[in-house]
Amino acid sequence: MTMINGWKISFATLGLVAMLVPVQAMSAEWTRNTPGGGEVTRNVTRDGNIYSGQTTRVGPNGGTYTSNSTCRDGIVDRCRRSYTATGPDGRTYSGNTATARGPYRVRSVGVHNGPGGTVGIIRRHWR
Repeated sequence: MTMINGWKISFATLGLVAMLVPVQAMSAEWTRNTPGGGEVTRNVTRDGNIYSGQTTRVGPNGGTYTSNSTCRDGIVDRCRRSYTATGPDGRTYSGNTATARGPYRVRSVGVHNGPGGTVGIIRRHWR
């Protein structure tokens, strides 16, 4: 009887230690060439229910695009994304978007800046 209780205590202690050890963040990165001669690099990390990522695209003509995003999983998934792009002619574009995706609808709002100071505000609502 004493030996069985010793095993129970050992397994309970092992389970408690396993629960207290923090889970490491997961990460993935890849780079590939595009059919047109450019290159795409993507990096994604996960820490609990938060995902972060960065995408960089370089075109064969010298244009670049960089996007950063962070998403939180839950009953309502929430994401934020910002981007900057520069064309081969030097014209720049930038913006950011926030999205909330729930069980019954999706809402998104974004502010986008174009060359010459033009600004566009976009709101979307899907059911």
